[in-house]
Amino acid sequence: MITRTEAARLIDHTLLRPDATLPEIEACVGEAVDLGVYAVCVEGRWVEDVVEMAWGTGLKVVTVCGFPTGEAGMGVKAEEAAMAASLGADEVDMVADLEAIRLGEWERLEREVAMVRVAIDDVAPGGILKVILETAALDMTAVGNAARTVARGGADFVKTSTGFHKAGGATVETVRLLHKYVGGRLGVKASGGIRTADEAVALLRAGATRLGTSRTRDILEGWAAEV
Repeated sequence: MITRTEAARLIDHTLLRPDATLPEIEACVGEAVDLGVYAVCVEGRWVEDVVEMAWGTGLKVVTVCGFPTGEAGMGVKAEEAAMAASLGADEVDMVADLEAIRLGEWERLEREVAMVRVAIDDVAPGGILKVILETAALDMTAVGNAARTVARGGADFVKTSTGFHKAGGATVETVRLLHKYVGGRLGVKASGGIRTADEAVALLRAGATRLGTSRTRDILEGWAAEV
């Protein structure tokens, strides 16, 4: 049974719109603290500001690299992740090379994850690395292979989606598959299109250990006393 308070501690409250303003970021952080969520997730541009805003609240700071397409070179992603870690980000959500996954270039994907892993550890040992696979754009075989590869590369979590791809976001079927392949070794973050408490509950029951959403208040206000 998961209470509303427990559910909040599984959420990364997210604002990744490219046109977000500083007042909107401040409001997002304030809402995250008010709702009692685990973390707030913002673009790298805002990490330093958000670290300062969140100081003393217990709120974790998450940012992204290679976002939202994953097309940047692995060296660029590594530099971006290292910079974020140096500014105080607790966690980095990296968008994987989607074309490498589609082509089955598993060695390349593993090298990319490993390079970003090392970049974070050199600056902030113990920093959390999540890898976004954009699962809605893949078949289930590719999702399973990619999840296993990401685990070998040293990720802490596998994540479904950016929320920006036209193919869609998290599904119960995909989360269940990710949990099957890496659950217990890696966390599973479901993100993209999660708008209601019912959707959040279904994803958690399928094996998600973290949720990413900008609709946190709606989800938690719709939460039953226990589910």
